[in-house]
Formats: sequence, structure tokens, C-alpha cells
Amino acid sequence: MIRLLCFFVWMLYFTGTLAQEMDADLMRIKNRMDAIVQFSADLQLDLEAPFINMPTKLASMHYKKGKDTKFSSNDFVVLPKRGLDFAFSELFEHPFITVNRGIEIKNNKEVKVVNVIPTDDRSDMAVATLYLDVKNVRIAASEITTKKNGTYKLIMEYENKQSILPSYVEVFFAMEKLKIPLNFMGSDTQIDRKTMRNMDTKTGKVILQISNYIIN
Repeated sequence: MIRLLCFFVWMLYFTGTLAQEMDADLMRIKNRMDAIVQFSADLQLDLEAPFINMPTKLASMHYKKGKDTKFSSNDFVVLPKRGLDFAFSELFEHPFITVNRGIEIKNNKEVKVVNVIPTDDRSDMAVATLYLDVKNVRIAASEITTKKNGTYKLIMEYENKQSILPSYVEVFFAMEKLKIPLNFMGSDTQIDRKTMRNMDTKTGKVILQISNYIIN
């Protein structure tokens, strides 16, 4: 009986040590972003890929909590795939745990590195590494691996210390198949299909310059 009681107490202790507390700095950032109900902005988009030649595009961006981000433009249509969720709502949509990976220097800035691991099978995210600007309560960069659509990285810059949404974003992507973060239409876009076929891994970068935010 005593042995059984000791085993029960040990199991309670062991379970408690396994329990994951959410990273406090990440939750501060998440709560700040959760306060954004909707926003709109103007953006300039450039795509850098060895097999695609696309001129600079201009568009408007519209976000509403709980819905897909929408884009509109006079000369092309943009449909978001991955990497354009600046509020990280999709990452935080389902339950997750966090792991503190310590402090690093990234892009000449001190950042806190946190892994976010979804615990719900409904999430399309496998794991995310977030680089937190703790001082200014925002995310400086991220690397997110999805279950079906490869891995993408974001580097974000902000207009000032108070900004919660970025004014400049670089989205890096590498996928086995041609599933770049944007599907676009435009007669002035040229695709070198021979180069595309000869590449084992398709890689590229989307550069976004964002201005004229209206945030609610």
C-alpha cells in the first residue's frame, strides 16, 4: 500500500514536470496581435525566383480576424498560400506548446528563440521557430514547417518601435514542387519552365513593402 501511494505521488510529480507553461513573452505578443480585429494596407510586391520573371506589382491587402487575407489589384490577382499571415492567426488557431530555445543575435538584433509545436492534429503546422523582439513586443522573424506545403521563412522590419505590423517583409520558400507562397496572374510574368524542371528544389523570395496601414 505504501509503495502504491509513493508511486502515485511520483506520477503526479512527473506529470507536473512535463506540463508545459506557455512562454510568457510569446503570449504577450500573441495577446497584442489578437487585439487586431482587422486591417488594410497598400503593398508593393517583388518576386525573386530563378525560373520566374515578374515585374513589380502593386496591390491592396485586407485582413479580418478569422478569415483568409484578401488581396486586390488592377493588373493581377493574388491568392495567399503561405507566409502572408502577419498576425500568425493560423499558427495560433489550434492548441500548442512552446519551448524556450534561449537568446540569439539575428540580423544584428538580440532575439528570444521559441519553438511553437501544435498539439492538435487539425493544425497544418508541424513546428514553428519564432524569433521574438521581446523589448518591442513583436515577432522579428519566423521559420515555419507545414505538414503539406513545405517550409517558409519570414524576416520582418517595422517602421518604428510602436509598430505591431511590419512595413517590410521577406518571405523565403523552398518546396519540392512548384507551390510558391503566391498564386498570381499577369500577362507580363514569364516562367522559364526548362529551368524550373531542371531544379531539384524550387527556391525563391517574395519581398513586400507595406504602407498606409489602417488598423482596427
